Amino acid sequence: MGQAVALNLDYEPGQTPLDPDEAAGLLPGHITTQGDLNEWEQANILRVEQWLGRQRKAEVMSEAFCRELHRRMFDQTWRWAGQFRQSDKNIGCDWRQVPLRLRQLLDNTAFQLTEKVYPLDKAATRFHHQLVLVHPFPNGNGRHARLMTDVLLRQQGGVRFSWGERKLVATGTARQSYIAALRAADAGDLQPLMVFVRS
Repeated sequence: MGQAVALNLDYEPGQTPLDPDEAAGLLPGHITTQGDLNEWEQANILRVEQWLGRQRKAEVMSEAFCRELHRRMFDQTWRWAGQFRQSDKNIGCDWRQVPLRLRQLLDNTAFQLTEKVYPLDKAATRFHHQLVLVHPFPNGNGRHARLMTDVLLRQQGGVRFSWGERKLVATGTARQSYIAALRAADAGDLQPLMVFVRS
């Protein structure tokens, strides 16, 4: 069983709160605070980098890869890792539209990359922003979208984004700048996010 009763999460601004059923999907029993959870998830995510090193031919612009990446990022933390969310959140499309919206995003981005509609950094920044907006999973969407974007860049022969060169999970100026840049992109101005991802 999960640890929903013992879990005391202090959500950061811009973070997606878990509903009780999602919180009950916590796998490790020793986690009781947001700090414990952040550390555990980060260790889980670091193991993904090794897996990614072996995925040079992966079809990144596919639902299967998108879900598998999330599963591997959080499979030691959440029972629902890699599964689309089943409820609406403070951000994202209607949860019933997630598969369709994700498929549209992946297809559109693949077309934009093939046809070189945008320079690579702009295409990747647009992809990141739109993936955050779809918000496919119950939690971990920002970290997942950043890593998906970095994998996309690498596969296209580009250089990973620096993402402000700081951890974006905890409160701080980098996270505040990131959230502000995402909100500007929501309003149609992608430039602050394009600057942030290379800062």
